[in-house]
Amino acid sequence: MTKGFGNLVRQAQQLQAKMLQVQEEMAGRTAEASAGGGMVTAVANGKQELVSIKVEKEVVNPEDVEMLQDLIVAAVNAALKKAQDMVSEEMKKLTGGINIPGLM
Repeated sequence: MTKGFGNLVRQAQQLQAKMLQVQEEMAGRTAEASAGGGMVTAVANGKQELVSIKVEKEVVNPEDVEMLQDLIVAAVNAALKKAQDMVSEEMKKLTGGINIPGLM
């Protein structure tokens, strides 16, 4: 019984180390999304951080700031979702598809 528990603990520690490695790798990867037909493009990394945002000058209209704000929000949310999905896919590979609550 003790030997089996020891193996389980060892496997959990190995999984934790691999998860940390994947998280570090994901921090260096990015996901890009755009809104408004490419008028606003956002890039997020695997740490769920916004890395960059690009706004085409054609969409900048002082008379319609609200539209630009909406496009920025849409592009950022889409980039963050793509980054989250990217990390989730890598974690699924690591866990064999088992959904572990709080993992990501």
